[in-house]
Amino acid sequence: MRAEQRRQTMMELLMEQGTATIEALAQRFSVSKMTVHRDLDELEAAGQLRKIRGGASVQSSAMFQADFRYRRKMAAAEKARLAEAAARLIEPGMTLIIDDSSTAANLSHHMAERLPLTVISNNLTVITDLAGMAGIELLALGGQYSGKFNGFFGLLTEDALRGLRADLSFISVSAVYRGEAFHQDPEVVQTKRLMVTSAERCVLMADHTKFGRPGLHFLTGLNTFHAVFTGDELDPGLREDLEEKQIALHCVPG
Repeated sequence: MRAEQRRQTMMELLMEQGTATIEALAQRFSVSKMTVHRDLDELEAAGQLRKIRGGASVQSSAMFQADFRYRRKMAAAEKARLAEAAARLIEPGMTLIIDDSSTAANLSHHMAERLPLTVISNNLTVITDLAGMAGIELLALGGQYSGKFNGFFGLLTEDALRGLRADLSFISVSAVYRGEAFHQDPEVVQTKRLMVTSAERCVLMADHTKFGRPGLHFLTGLNTFHAVFTGDELDPGLREDLEEKQIALHCVPG
């Protein structure tokens, strides 16, 4: 097996398992541990995984955001509930901004009963779902495609957002800590900041696992959001803290 094919298969394995040890990978691919280390170094340099003691992981941390393929499987039922609840804020005739997140991708399923709509998005899943749908005016944000985030980013994306205005924007983040939203990637943060400021009202959707954990880059305070949707699995202590901060929190029941 060639190195490129082996690394691709390693990533597929990690997408299924989340983590793997050096020893297990060496046995799986019948190569030396040194070869596995070199493969993981290449994949880490490309931002696809993070090396941990004795192995590798594609799970998110304070410094690393997981690949879209892994994130869309995590808390999938809760993310679908959040999108369904948040979609009730959408009214016919609105202009919406939808970000790159796996949570926001679920909003596509709730557009048909709220037409007509104008949708602005850098999320490839949303763009694909809505392309050609009658009653949807779709503005796909250009830029450089990121397979890790399944969306478009960079100067072209940012310039486009600066020239657009929307009624509602739907945002998700990788971490919420002490009433503030964070993300690990600076380019993603910049795009999300523009999505926040380009809309009259902004909605945050974040599953309960995102709360109580810090991230690398500050995005904005939760008071910026017109509504914050999470699951009712949220820790009661964290819920109480956010309510004391007068955050417009909506805990969606399972």
